[in-house]
Amino acid sequence: MSKQPRRRRGDDIHGILLLDKPQGVTSNHALQKVKRLLGARKAGHTGSLDPVASGLLPICLGEATKISPFLLGSDKRYRVTVRLGAATATGDVEGEITDRRPVPALNEPTIEPALARFRGEIDQIPPMYSALKQGGKRLYDLARQGIEVERPPRRVAIHSLELLEFGSDFLKLEIFCSKGTFIRTLAEDIGKELGTAGHVEALRRTRVGDFVIDDAVTLDRLTAMSLEERRRLLLPIDRAVLAFPSVSLSDDMAFYVMRGQPVMIPKLKAQGCVRLYNREGTFLGVGEVLDDGRVAPRRLFKLVFSRPNRNATEQTA
Repeated sequence: MSKQPRRRRGDDIHGILLLDKPQGVTSNHALQKVKRLLGARKAGHTGSLDPVASGLLPICLGEATKISPFLLGSDKRYRVTVRLGAATATGDVEGEITDRRPVPALNEPTIEPALARFRGEIDQIPPMYSALKQGGKRLYDLARQGIEVERPPRRVAIHSLELLEFGSDFLKLEIFCSKGTFIRTLAEDIGKELGTAGHVEALRRTRVGDFVIDDAVTLDRLTAMSLEERRRLLLPIDRAVLAFPSVSLSDDMAFYVMRGQPVMIPKLKAQGCVRLYNREGTFLGVGEVLDDGRVAPRRLFKLVFSRPNRNATEQTA
């Protein structure tokens, strides 16, 4: 007997859902719940939040999963409470305390110089409790076995680091940073700079690229909605890349681009990545301007998406 074809689970729906992930659940758990609630066949998130953290977790559905690398590489904004006087194994409140140190008297004249040390481009040593791989193994798997390995420092950018509030043994900070920044490591390093120890007590992500937490939906609210209401929350895929200039292609150019071929666009002033549309306003994908002025496709989409009516720089070919 011939095998019956496997039935695909879920529908082919496409778009981006902005989720306000609650504290106490993993990003993957939240992803799987959203996938079930929307009845989607394919989904992926755009950068994990630790269980201790809450906040903005953009979830890409269907074809939108192709745009996730651009969100993974975008800048992020966080609000964090750093508890001073103790270091933990994980760098956050969930880990066992590994060191206790007295906290010096805190005031703005002592705190601000310490924070200034971390503004701009800095080197960070990734924590052992992270999903980074070394020698083919996740660092957190090694850490759980009691193994610590040397980790090369990584260059990251702290665009802004602002003091919101402080007490005798805590700091509340707002951080705007580049991709790859470990907030737990930053909390530990700030604690050391102040002459004590520190770890993350609470963390909330409020921005990913151009997406903000005010536009996100909670899991509780999503669960209470009907399927139709949930799917109406989906954002068009090109909302993830509105920072890129828009390029409108002629029919001939769109034909070649959709077959993976670079095209020459006269008088194009844009550089780097661009959003590609055909003359009807269909979003075709993301292209990259080459040194010779041609635009090469980088991420293309199979389905039809209408361009939002927004004030964005547009180049027409």
